[in-house]
Amino acid sequence: MPRVYYSTVIDAPADAVWELTRDFNGLPKWHPGIVDSELEQGTDVGCVRHFTLKGGAKMREKLLALSDADRTVAYSILETGMKLKNYVAVLHVAPVVATNQTFAEWSAVFDVTDPSAEEETAATVYGVFSSGLESLKSMVCDRKEYMGRE
Repeated sequence: MPRVYYSTVIDAPADAVWELTRDFNGLPKWHPGIVDSELEQGTDVGCVRHFTLKGGAKMREKLLALSDADRTVAYSILETGMKLKNYVAVLHVAPVVATNQTFAEWSAVFDVTDPSAEEETAATVYGVFSSGLESLKSMVCDRKEYMGRE
């Protein structure tokens, strides 16, 4: 069972980062690999989003948990072209109190449907996480209001 993990420190307050990451339908706002996203029903835990990736691939994911107290979003993949199943991911942001920054981490565990594709699939997931969090970092840090600047 592969485990994929990526983390970074964002030079902005956790509340500012959480405002963007808590929106289960908001990936196109900050992830460079997501073209569009739409919720199938509602916005609460249990809702399903379907989105289009750059290149045209489609995916469906289900919101498993959303905690404002813990600043955590957990979801599973329902449909994908990737060679995986039983995929569960968690996106978490936490304040770095001493510096008013944010520690952001994204992790997933899953099974592969083709054992020969395990390394490639894990690398793809890692690429999704790293490009997403680095794009989020750039976007949030470019917003001067988050830094207390004018």
